[in-house]
Amino acid sequence: MNPDGTGTLLARTARGAGWVMAWRLGMRLLGLISTLVLVRLLRPADFGLIALGTGFMQTIDGMMLLGIEEAVIRDPHPTRHVYDTAFTLNLLRGLAASVIVLAAAYPAAAFFAEPRLGPILLFVAVLPLLDGVANIGAVDFRRDFAFHKEFAIMVLPKLGGILAAIAGAILLRDYTAMLCGIGVNRALRMVMSYVMHPFRPRLSLRAWRGLVGYSVWTWLLSLAVLLRERSDTLLLGRLMGSAPVGFYTVGAEIAALPTTELIEPLCRASFSGFAAAHRTGLAVGDVYLRLMGTAALLTLPAGVGLALVAGPLVGVAFGPGWDAALPVLRVLALAGTVMVFGQLSVHLLSAHALLGRLVGITLTGALLRVALLLALIPRFGLTGAAFAAGTAIAAEQVLTVVMTSRRFGVTASALADRIWRPALAAAAMAATLGAAHHVLAAHLSFGAAVLVVEITIGAAVYGLTVLACWHAAHRPDGAEADGLRLIRNWLWRQPHRAPQRTA
Repeated sequence: MNPDGTGTLLARTARGAGWVMAWRLGMRLLGLISTLVLVRLLRPADFGLIALGTGFMQTIDGMMLLGIEEAVIRDPHPTRHVYDTAFTLNLLRGLAASVIVLAAAYPAAAFFAEPRLGPILLFVAVLPLLDGVANIGAVDFRRDFAFHKEFAIMVLPKLGGILAAIAGAILLRDYTAMLCGIGVNRALRMVMSYVMHPFRPRLSLRAWRGLVGYSVWTWLLSLAVLLRERSDTLLLGRLMGSAPVGFYTVGAEIAALPTTELIEPLCRASFSGFAAAHRTGLAVGDVYLRLMGTAALLTLPAGVGLALVAGPLVGVAFGPGWDAALPVLRVLALAGTVMVFGQLSVHLLSAHALLGRLVGITLTGALLRVALLLALIPRFGLTGAAFAAGTAIAAEQVLTVVMTSRRFGVTASALADRIWRPALAAAAMAATLGAAHHVLAAHLSFGAAVLVVEITIGAAVYGLTVLACWHAAHRPDGAEADGLRLIRNWLWRQPHRAPQRTA
């Protein structure tokens, strides 16, 4: 352990990231199973309709997001009044969002020229209120790095929602099945927050001053994020209708897998680690670089590989009728690879309450995204929307990393030293798969066989290239060493556990 506590912080963050990654992996596997079932029972227009409804609701809800949980996590010694005030503010926010969605339901349906959207919005309007009454005490799981408990709160309700959605799709064969799944998921999540944590909140606003200072900047940041994240589906729905939104939503969801399953878990745990370092005055530059190396090692091959195998993947997973999602998947999967560099930076800046700078960068990226969407969708349709989003993503991530590096004294050479090996290995994998694709397609007629062989070749090339580069660099301590150490420890423990189980 380092004498300044950095080693302990890194270890706790790594353990937390492991649990969050397990949670996200479990959530995504469940969601992927649900999607694979639902795409064969429902139409693309059904997915587009639900995406419009939930996207509109999340836009209204997100406009009132205050970042209360993050403020509690940053507080060195939160009192009972802090928790009660946080619960009350969340409740008021959820109630206000629900009322606004209810009032805007049918005007929004008229705006999108989709009469079925009105009843959908009436249903999803209750979701912000359910989130608002959730137990604020559950934020302690993040504060104390108890991510295994958050795992249970998120995964079990998700499973219930998926079962409800599949059952509804079998019985109803329309978009209401997805509404059933969403409603069951949110309701169970709220109930689980009280089952898993003994805290019982009360109504109070006594500590509002200490929460609002941080939360105002969080609110402004959430507005910029909403403008960025929701502009794709809302503009597509307005300019092209609900069916293209369905193709775009499914393609973007699959393209985001490396981000949602690898980057976001690491970032969620890293925020707790960065906040703990901020509370105790520890330097975070080394931790930031170490996490960047780990994230690059995991996400670069995932994003590049996903773009390369998009064709057989869509054919095998979704069946006929979903080819329009291919360009969206390819473009956004490649664009997502750069998010590894920006998302950790965002959480480091947030943990140190440097939100004003983040607001400026996020708003710039959002405005660029909207401008490109308006310019490219009318001419190039779904492909244009994907290129618009991908370009804006890349620009925003570069700006975020530059600002973070300057603020925390991280040099470009130090950052490059952490990521050049994964980048070179991903390039080698791309070149190999690009050369092998036509040969495999000509000799293997079964799409699943092509997919399996390409994934195997890509993983082998990437892994061998990373190891070769690591050895050529004299085996520096970093992500590769961490991974090999973890594998060795796991293998070493296995023989010693067998006698205990048989005793």
